[in-house]
Amino acid sequence: MQTLTYRRLKVYDPILRVIHAWNGLAILFLMATVWLSELFEKGPGEKTLWTLHIYLGYALVTGIAARILWGIIGPKHARFTDFWHPQAWLQVFRTRSLETKHRFGHHPLASGAYLAVYLLLVVMAATGLGLAAVGHSMGPLDAWVGDMPWLKDIFEEPHELIYNLLIAFVVVHLGALIWHEKHDRAPLAQAMVSGYQYQATQHSQSQGEHHA
Repeated sequence: MQTLTYRRLKVYDPILRVIHAWNGLAILFLMATVWLSELFEKGPGEKTLWTLHIYLGYALVTGIAARILWGIIGPKHARFTDFWHPQAWLQVFRTRSLETKHRFGHHPLASGAYLAVYLLLVVMAATGLGLAAVGHSMGPLDAWVGDMPWLKDIFEEPHELIYNLLIAFVVVHLGALIWHEKHDRAPLAQAMVSGYQYQATQHSQSQGEHHA
């Protein structure tokens, strides 16, 4: 008979969890304002929605800055060094297998995607501030580029591309969480709420043997 036991470790600190929730909600609300602005295009609420979009963008910029700072000075599992697993990434290319050794902290393979997403978010934030200045005369870049309307396309194309990539990332990220919970038989999604990660270990139990 096979039984499961779990190792539990407090991995994610409260500040990291707050930043994660802040950025996640900011991204979701930013996406919602885009969808709604398309729904009310040319309507009376469109300008209000884009103004709200810009303010939500400021919130995301704040969250990104906080995450970068915490990734440098925060505890072990909050630091960007916890994302850096080049040997695991090379192993994927060599073996063409996604199997990797379990560890507490960020998943060795997923961490590469997280680093890429943070880089994309920085570019998205910069282009978003540029669009706010060029298209709406708002934000900290307005004094520098607000009177350069020809920059709109330069800012807009990467901004929209990253927006679409983020939608794909959110879908894949949620799908991966569900898959790992079933595959690893450990509660993964709750880690950014409770801070705890679990690792399941399978044991053979002989008849008459009991585990507490």
